[in-house]
Amino acid sequence: MTISPLLAGLCDDAALFPPGNAPMDAAVPAHLEHERSDHAALVGPFVFPAPRLGELPAIIAKQDGDLELSLTVPAGTDAVPAALEQLRAIDGVRLVAMEIGVPEGQAPDALFAALGEISSAAPGVEIFVEVPRDDRRPAILAAMAGTPYSAKFRTGGIVAAAYPDEAELAAAIHTVATSGVRFKATAGLHHAIRNTDPETGFEQHGFLNVMLATHRATGGASVEEVAATLADRDGTALAGALAGLSAEAVDALRANFRSFGTCSISDPLTELVGLGLVPRSSTEPSAPTGSVDSPSTEEGPLA
Repeated sequence: MTISPLLAGLCDDAALFPPGNAPMDAAVPAHLEHERSDHAALVGPFVFPAPRLGELPAIIAKQDGDLELSLTVPAGTDAVPAALEQLRAIDGVRLVAMEIGVPEGQAPDALFAALGEISSAAPGVEIFVEVPRDDRRPAILAAMAGTPYSAKFRTGGIVAAAYPDEAELAAAIHTVATSGVRFKATAGLHHAIRNTDPETGFEQHGFLNVMLATHRATGGASVEEVAATLADRDGTALAGALAGLSAEAVDALRANFRSFGTCSISDPLTELVGLGLVPRSSTEPSAPTGSVDSPSTEEGPLA
């Protein structure tokens, strides 16, 4: 199976998070199996919540091969030093990224001062900042331009209010695409194409919509045009537009839009095959029990 540069490393494995909530003793070996599969090039790091680091050593001890982690620290920058210390004591893991929350009340200047200290303590680790959906967002995004830090946008969750509408997400994408800030997305991108969930009625963004919207924003599209791309439900047209991008355009797109978190690697892979962006293979991707990327009312930490 050939994974094109358009899709390389696109899917961060967030199997532990809602709505999948996979058991850790199933999710970790399943991730390592994905890394050994013929679709391995599609798969990014294993997204892991810092509050559960205490559970990891017993699981890792049973595995063959190192586990690349993107560590989520929802409590914010103050919780990072203890998490790093705990992680460094665990053999068999390699930290490649951190996804850090911005708690209520933390001002942008305090945030960036703390990020500088974290960056020095974890050289070579990509740092994503989960940019809040409040009046601090413009200042934080403006301050990120020209820094080594990347943005993380929440694109859904287990309640309707967690889903930004097209206008909100388009404005965020337009800002980062025109200022050179890298970003990833998390939660809610359960399908390749914009859709209405039949069980919950939630309006869900498609990850291919986000990709094409990013490309168009970089090319000068207005916020309104980016929003229209996010609302597009024509999967054939979206896939065709992305497949037709030049190598240079693909490189620029993926330098900007890094990845998205998904609690099922098999679901996006299946949809990409169906849309013709990934060739069919006789090898079926595996998924841990509980990782089906469908709506759930079970509460849990969000990626």
